Amino acid sequence: MSFTKTTEQASHYESLEKMPVAELLASINQEDKTVPLAVEKALPQIEALVSQIVPRMKNGGRLFYIGAGTSGRLGIVDASECPPTFGVPFDLVNGIIAGGDQAIRRAVENAEDDAQQAWKDLQEFDINTNDTVIGIAASGTTPYVIGGLEKCNEQNILTGCITCNEGSPLALTAQFPIVVVVGPEFVTGSSRMKAGTAQKLVLNMISTATMIQLGRVKGNKMVDMQLSNNKLVDRGVRMIMEEIEVSYEQASALLKQHGSVRKAVNYYLNE
Repeated sequence: MSFTKTTEQASHYESLEKMPVAELLASINQEDKTVPLAVEKALPQIEALVSQIVPRMKNGGRLFYIGAGTSGRLGIVDASECPPTFGVPFDLVNGIIAGGDQAIRRAVENAEDDAQQAWKDLQEFDINTNDTVIGIAASGTTPYVIGGLEKCNEQNILTGCITCNEGSPLALTAQFPIVVVVGPEFVTGSSRMKAGTAQKLVLNMISTATMIQLGRVKGNKMVDMQLSNNKLVDRGVRMIMEEIEVSYEQASALLKQHGSVRKAVNYYLNE
């Protein structure tokens, strides 16, 4: 099958090494401004996928991201932020990268070329039909990701993807594809740039909208966040003060006693 990899097309800019720093930065910024507009065009696709994820997670399902290189790392970042932000179990949202955890910091040679490995990695989590697997690959051609989604489709597991090339093998494999066409990169083929930014924005949307739908935000506040440092404890205290109009000291004592903003407020209102 033939399709156009816009992520690999030549940059619109020439002689980058001759540009002064100010021009380099301004040009990169100019390209970056186009990314949210490209994401906006994909909003219906993002909505369609989130609308499938939420009922499955309400039924005990989990969310998995699979990817290689930059895409895999972005999935891990999003997954790792869900427990501290929303107070969910660490294994509710999972990021899996081709080559294993060692590939988070350093590239693992040929890891992305193994079309069988993603399914083996997913099986370690006892994946089932309540779960959702989202493949992330800017190019839309990564064998590790495509192979993983193909096997999930065979096993009746919901699949989505985030890619930046229309008509790619990955987009055609996923049941709910999200395609954000950002065009050529400032440095030709460097898809960690606009494509990576687009993937991060979409991941933010998927996880945040899902967690809100699961009741993990009240009003506009992270009432279930983990109190893992002094900044977050202070934020939690101030949330409680806003909600039930008590002093800083009272709010602090409630938070210390109950361990979360939600539990502290509920206790105070129901005592």
